[in-house]
Amino acid sequence: MKLLSPIKLLLIAACLSVAGYVVYRQLNQVAPEQQYRLQAVEKGNISQTVSANGTINPVTLVNVGTQVSGTVKKLYVDFNSAVEKGQVLLELDDALLAAQLKQSLSNVQSANASLDLATANEARTRNLFGQEYASRLELDTAVQARKAAEAQLNLTHATVEKDRANLAYSVIRSPVSGVVVDRSVDVGQTVAASLQTPTLFKIAQDLAKMQIDANFAEADIGSIRVGQAVRFTVDAFPNQNFKGAVRLIRLNPTNQQNVITYDVVINVANPELILMPGMTAYVSIAVAERKETLIVPNAALRFKPANADKTSKPRDNATSGDPGKPKRDIFSGRVYVLKNGKLVPVNVKLGITDNRNTEIISGELNAGDQLVISDAQAANGTQGSGSQPIRMRMF
Repeated sequence: MKLLSPIKLLLIAACLSVAGYVVYRQLNQVAPEQQYRLQAVEKGNISQTVSANGTINPVTLVNVGTQVSGTVKKLYVDFNSAVEKGQVLLELDDALLAAQLKQSLSNVQSANASLDLATANEARTRNLFGQEYASRLELDTAVQARKAAEAQLNLTHATVEKDRANLAYSVIRSPVSGVVVDRSVDVGQTVAASLQTPTLFKIAQDLAKMQIDANFAEADIGSIRVGQAVRFTVDAFPNQNFKGAVRLIRLNPTNQQNVITYDVVINVANPELILMPGMTAYVSIAVAERKETLIVPNAALRFKPANADKTSKPRDNATSGDPGKPKRDIFSGRVYVLKNGKLVPVNVKLGITDNRNTEIISGELNAGDQLVISDAQAANGTQGSGSQPIRMRMF
């Protein structure tokens, strides 16, 4: 039997390898429906929101201070005490103030005596002047002394009023009805009101009506309007959604590390008194809403096949001057539709988004079209459509 030459053996081996590879690819060919994860285009409702963090505060928070210095003698309220307008909160030691008032009252008596003497002296001098026993100068001096005594008496009366007011200020009363949310002093502590009024208490006027001060970025502030509905959550009640409404957009900006934010004040009803001052609120404001519009998942807008350059040309090139190079911007996107076993790219114009789905304004896309949102094999941790094909070693 005649043996085959080595060259013929190599050719036969190469042919067998190629044939085996072709058979392997045919047996392991994955249908497009199994190769990609698909989702149908749907019509539905979508809303776009802007979010920020904020702090819950009472609508009216009054800082109660003192206008006089002294030592705290008595405390009548504590944290969380409900108070009425005019109720006594605290008393300062009034020994010095009472002594000052007594001194002022004594000065009034002395000024009265001086005025009586000056008045009598004026009358006597005027009588002598009529009898030409006193000169005009003496009369004028007597009149001036009487007027000075009257002025001194008025001054001492004013000092008495001031000292009485200071003595009354030693008793601190609530300026409003509400709840004490902070107490900054204790019995025996000395408070000094020489430079600025120290804060003794903080009283929230009505905890059933709260407000959120939320800082929104300048990119979002243009979409916010007074009266818009607000939803928010707090860490204390993570499974509960609360509602509010925008009351005010403060014009004063805040600049932190070149980031501009604006304070948006949100009214919040708190009838159950479960929202406490200082809580962090995670605020969301719906700034746009569409009903019964085409929506696609954002995953479809992010998907790009590995052989994107080999796919068909887009079905919609209206956004580009060059049919082969569609213009892309933040209001346009591209999705891939599975048609007849092939991926067909479709250019679309985008509307609002809720960060999961996006509105489609225009483009050759219809409800029911099968969108590719990801590679099924890649999602399962196996080889995807963009991976290199398995190669059989050639002999």
